[in-house]
Amino acid sequence: MNPKIEMVKEEVLSNNWYLLKKMTFKYQKRDGSWETQAREAYDRGNGAVILLYNRKQQTVILTQQFRMPTYMNGNETGMLIEACAGLLDKDSPEDCIRRETEEETGYRITNVHKVWEAYMSPGSVTEILYFFVAEYSPHMQTGRGGGVEKEQEEIEVLELPIEQALNMVKNGEIRDAKTIMLLQYAQLNGLVQPESKPQHILIAGPYRSNTGDDKELIGANMRLMNETALRVYEMGHMPVLGEWYALPLMETAGSRELGDEIFERMFHPSAVRLLSLCDAVLRVGGPSEGANEMVRNAEVKGKKVYRDLGEIPVLA
Repeated sequence: MNPKIEMVKEEVLSNNWYLLKKMTFKYQKRDGSWETQAREAYDRGNGAVILLYNRKQQTVILTQQFRMPTYMNGNETGMLIEACAGLLDKDSPEDCIRRETEEETGYRITNVHKVWEAYMSPGSVTEILYFFVAEYSPHMQTGRGGGVEKEQEEIEVLELPIEQALNMVKNGEIRDAKTIMLLQYAQLNGLVQPESKPQHILIAGPYRSNTGDDKELIGANMRLMNETALRVYEMGHMPVLGEWYALPLMETAGSRELGDEIFERMFHPSAVRLLSLCDAVLRVGGPSEGANEMVRNAEVKGKKVYRDLGEIPVLA
């Protein structure tokens, strides 16, 4: 509890749809004096919002519906384009956003990635909003969406090219704050981007796996990844191997043999750090738990995962 805050009185002004309270409290100022203040706070519970994106199509799923408060404040039609969102009720943020996604858009998603949480109107509303992104594909569509009729929802589902959605932010067609934040997140993090843009691609394949630490077999694994990296470079992108960073760092740190303490401490962790700076992962070669870990981490972070060179766009 904040020792500079002393609650004096709590009054319920409205408990119709949500809860509106008037809070009277004493607040200790920087000079040490106390001042009595009163604020109204609207408690509608916490919520979650999600941006659905499709890398291959370079599209996003948004919704459009009538919003009375915007109509009252100059929005001539009252219609607002938004990312899919809803109140948590008694669900976790993840369960809530999966439910809302299917109800509003008709897409059933499983893997959602939380990007942050934020107070959206802290001067008057208590709500924390949890922000998510998730990749969608046509086979995930289970219905038409449109919302829940008993909740008086009438929602139009919009599938838009990402470039169009970003231009709609610029020209004022999209004015919803949570939607603008998620679209900018998608743009900054390369979730959806023009295919003409070069990508920083991590090559993930076996290094020690199934080699018995035989140096010739390890060398063959490195040649495969290096040759793959060269092909990726010639396609117009910038490839990178975790080994390019980890091996000289470990040698400098004093590693003397495969699997020693320094190796275990630096080999895979350096690749995980590197992944955060990459746009995508290309999985190559045979079985490797380390390479599979890179794929899993990429999926959790919302990065692209390629499993064949043919999936990568050729720029050069």
